[in-house]
Amino acid sequence: MITAYVGLGANLGDLRRTLEAALVDLADLKDLSVEAVSGAWRSAPVGCEGPDYLNAVARLRTGLAPLVLLEALQAIEQRHGRERPYVNAPRTLDLDLLLYGDETLALERLTVPHPRLHQRAFVLKPLLELDPALSAPGLGDLRSHLPGVAAQAIEREDEPLRRPHGPFGPQAATLAGFP
Repeated sequence: MITAYVGLGANLGDLRRTLEAALVDLADLKDLSVEAVSGAWRSAPVGCEGPDYLNAVARLRTGLAPLVLLEALQAIEQRHGRERPYVNAPRTLDLDLLLYGDETLALERLTVPHPRLHQRAFVLKPLLELDPALSAPGLGDLRSHLPGVAAQAIEREDEPLRRPHGPFGPQAATLAGFP
């Protein structure tokens, strides 16, 4: 089993419910468990106009191969009405494979680590909330990239993401029904 990190984001529709439903969909995948989920972070869109995003990061344990996991993430996006009319378009749901163990992949359909994770506060802050000493292949200690994103508008929400019987979160993962 590999530890992987997935970024979740949405800026159309009921943002909180969409992220919560996507986390349940992830937890329902075979050969995958959701270990922990960061808090919810609100951020301005990057590279486009539109409403603010709600973002989070989930830490997973999975036996799925990277491309199989990518396909599962894209299927979840589709179930939640994701459309791709243009780059950085507003979206009902965006799921990005950020890290997959210590692996480095440069495929046509998938690059891991995610090529912009160190440039986005809405990815770095939730990642570091889950694992403050996290490092990534080719990027080193992710904390070292925080000064580069300090000017990006991002705010952590007080209300955690929830599943039907409890909160998601690093301390609440067991209470929420995750191993």
